Amino acid sequence: MPPPGPPCPSGLPPAAAGGPPTAPTATAQCGAAGPQPVAVPGAAAAPAAPVPAAPAAPVSRAAPVSRVAPVLVAVAHGSRDPRALRTVSRLLERVRELRPGADVRLGHIELDTPLLADTLAGLRGRAAVLVPLLLGRGCHVGHDIPAAATAAGVRARLAPPLGPHPLLVEALRDRLVEAGWPDAGTAVRSAGVVLAAAGSRDPASAADARRTAALLTERLGGVPVVPAYASACSPTVPEALRALAARGRHRVAVASYFTAPGRFATASRNAAPWVAAAPLGDHPALARLVLHRYDAARDAPYPAAVPYPAAAS
Repeated sequence: MPPPGPPCPSGLPPAAAGGPPTAPTATAQCGAAGPQPVAVPGAAAAPAAPVPAAPAAPVSRAAPVSRVAPVLVAVAHGSRDPRALRTVSRLLERVRELRPGADVRLGHIELDTPLLADTLAGLRGRAAVLVPLLLGRGCHVGHDIPAAATAAGVRARLAPPLGPHPLLVEALRDRLVEAGWPDAGTAVRSAGVVLAAAGSRDPASAADARRTAALLTERLGGVPVVPAYASACSPTVPEALRALAARGRHRVAVASYFTAPGRFATASRNAAPWVAAAPLGDHPALARLVLHRYDAARDAPYPAAVPYPAAAS
């Protein structure tokens, strides 16, 4: 495991469920030097044709895992909301069902138990693949998780965060449909989507959110999707809603780009004027994606972990 990157800036919020105990603030356009107008993709263009659903990641159900396989350590952010731990636990149960015999463990960065440091201490010399249950790059992936592995002295590879990836887009679309979004590619001329994420001052996090928004636009047949953030930068969810309304998009859904329920996910959902999707939670596509990340990192030569993993597909 190589040394972690530079320390996180003070007060940097997470890129997944829950969120820090401090109150969120929106100070700057994500990934930009200062506040900028909110861009509404596809505002002047005709909707594109729907793209096919993403193929499932190659996940084997049949063969049990060898006892020498590295431990899959799923790294969640943690939240004071008790629903978060229950949701992540259900997700990992799905992962175990897909991979019989796999040693799958959970560690939290903060706010919940078991903490990542305690999970790593319990490996007792076993090699591990750390799979962040985070939806984009940022301080936790770039510094906190590598630092924890270095401090524990474990032999570990670090997988990229879950997003961006087409399987996440499938889960986002399904959650929207469950909440009332028109199914079967029905075109709604006045519709739009706000992709509500946690937010980070790290420009790579914003780039990952924008990429996911673009993939979701394609999956929804050209409906504009604007990323928005619950903390640290803008646009906020209300700002993104106003930007879409200014382009004639008055039936706007909020897609919850969070792994599990928490304060940020709840605040984003409460701002929705129409359809408000649930967090991704234990969606089957998310479980497949966790194993996809694990397999890719497990099979890579050492050192596969880097202080700041690049975006992966």
